[in-house]
Amino acid sequence: MTVITTIEDLRVLAKKRVPRMFYDYADSGSWTESTYRANSDDFQKIKLRQRVAVNMENRTTATKMVGQDVKMPVCIAPVGLTGMQSADGEIKAAKACERFGIPFTLSTMSICSIEDVAEHTTAPFWFQLYMMRDREAMARMIERCKVAQCSALVLTLDLQVIGQRHKDLKNKMRASVIPSLGNMIDIATKPRWVLGMMGTRRHTFRNLVGHVKGVSDMSSLAAWTNEQFDPTLNWQDVAWVKQQWGGKLILKGIMDVEDAKLAVASGADAIVVSNHGGRQLDGAPSSIEALPAIVAAVGDQIEVWMDGGIRSGQDVLKAWALGARGTMIGRAMVYGLGAMGEAGVLKALEIIHKELDITMAFCGHTNIQNVDQGILLPGTYPSAG
Repeated sequence: MTVITTIEDLRVLAKKRVPRMFYDYADSGSWTESTYRANSDDFQKIKLRQRVAVNMENRTTATKMVGQDVKMPVCIAPVGLTGMQSADGEIKAAKACERFGIPFTLSTMSICSIEDVAEHTTAPFWFQLYMMRDREAMARMIERCKVAQCSALVLTLDLQVIGQRHKDLKNKMRASVIPSLGNMIDIATKPRWVLGMMGTRRHTFRNLVGHVKGVSDMSSLAAWTNEQFDPTLNWQDVAWVKQQWGGKLILKGIMDVEDAKLAVASGADAIVVSNHGGRQLDGAPSSIEALPAIVAAVGDQIEVWMDGGIRSGQDVLKAWALGARGTMIGRAMVYGLGAMGEAGVLKALEIIHKELDITMAFCGHTNIQNVDQGILLPGTYPSAG
């Protein structure tokens, strides 16, 4: 039996158990994947100061994200097609988050719908919105979030056009999620995954099919999706979403100080320093590299979070030390889900929490609220300049 001790252990197991087309979809970046790699690599350059002879009892990593209590400064990032990593994947992940004590964010491009997740959980979850040309469909989706009592809306700003992801092209990934012959042969070698999928009726983008005008099946969805991502998205649209929603609004995809200032002016409650996991603009800086300048510019006016490259609790602590008041994890959750379903997501969260807690203690702190740049070795971390 495999002993799971790290997120990497879960990744290796997920790669064995999930069909290649879906594993590659989550575990890849755009073009040369340089930004995708930098997201993780740049964390490793940051070194920690170890302290000794400090009372390490009664530690806590608890905090709040947009006013919501969280066991640690982590929430789940929205990930499309999560329900193709494991049957009913979004439901499984949301249930694991509820058990652990952090928020789950459901993607617009999820397999399980808003209603599916609401039906199977009691804790409020968040919903991530992609701005489509069809504003009527967007308004209806926001209303469905209200009915489901979602506690925050995450508006993704960096997908007006889709980055070229070579692995998806080679795997012939389409909006229809209908596998090619080669993919079908690969799927046949994943019996655990196949049995799971045979046991659920959720195989399509259930937030869209049956909810969007003219989209009644996968073929019509593919045509709708290809023309719907809106390249005209601007700050007036953000204001429209804020007015429609009326609740906590988080803006995801901020990588520039000027955009961070505009986000503050928009009245958002939090921003996420994010390069979409290295899946959009290849050659952009890593999220952790971009974080300090944005914190310095607007961190006293809005909650600044980050995502991209987090594979351990140490990464979470380093982000917090550099001013992030929250983090989002996507791939770490996906690895856990693909490896072991709901139990795997819970295991991923437990691994990250334990690493965060123990590293905080080694750095001489018992309360994450007191952690700052003082835990980092000077000269090893990105500056705000």
